[in-house]
Amino acid sequence: MPDITLTASDGHQLGAFRLDPEATPRGALVVLQEIFGVNDHIRAVAAMFTGLGYTTIAPALFDRTQRDVRLGYSPEDHEVGMRLARSTPPETKLLDIAAAIAAVSEVGKVGVIGYCLGGALAFRSAAKLEGVGAAVSYYGAQIQLFADERPQVPIQFHLARRDAYFPIAKARAICDPIERAEVHDYDADHGFACDHRAPVFEPHASALALQRTLRFLHEQLG
Repeated sequence: MPDITLTASDGHQLGAFRLDPEATPRGALVVLQEIFGVNDHIRAVAAMFTGLGYTTIAPALFDRTQRDVRLGYSPEDHEVGMRLARSTPPETKLLDIAAAIAAVSEVGKVGVIGYCLGGALAFRSAAKLEGVGAAVSYYGAQIQLFADERPQVPIQFHLARRDAYFPIAKARAICDPIERAEVHDYDADHGFACDHRAPVFEPHASALALQRTLRFLHEQLG
C-alpha cells in the first residue's frame, strides 16, 4: 500500500505516501508538500516521478499537529494550511524528513524536492540533513528565514518573478551566491507549477521547470 508509517528519531510516528517503480529504481525522491498537506496534487507529483523511474516518498509534515491533512486550494484551506505551517516547529519537520530519507535510502541516491513550504524545507534539508544527494526547491518563500544556512549538495531553484511571498530581487540575492546552485526564474506567480491552482498555474513555465528538474535529477541521481 502506498500509505505507510514512518518513525522519526524522537519517536514520533507520521504518515507518508510511498511509491516504487516496477523496474529497478534510478534513485529516490523525497517529495515535500506545500502548506496543503500530502494532498491529491502532491500524490500526483510523486506518481509522476515514480513513472519516470524514481522511488518517491512524501512525508506528512503536519502530522505532529493534525494528522492526514489533505487540503484543497480554497481561501479557507489556505488559511488552515498557513495555521498548520506556523504551528508545526521547523526543526521537527527536519526530523520527519530525515525519517523519509532513511526509509528510501536503500534504493540508491536520494534527492529532495519541495514546493512552497516544501521548497524551503528542501533548501534546509540540503543544508542540514545527511543522506541527501541533491535538492530542488520551487518558490520556497520561507528560505528567507534561514538565509544564513548553506546547502552542502547541488541544489536547483525555481523562482517566480511575480511571487509576493518571495520577491524576486530578494530571492536572487539569497540563491545566486550559493555554491553549486542552479537558479532559474520565470514570468509567473507563486505556485505556478501546481495544475490544481488555476489562477496561478502557468503551463509553459511549469513545463520548462519540469524539464530542467528532470535534467538536473538525471545528472545528480541517475
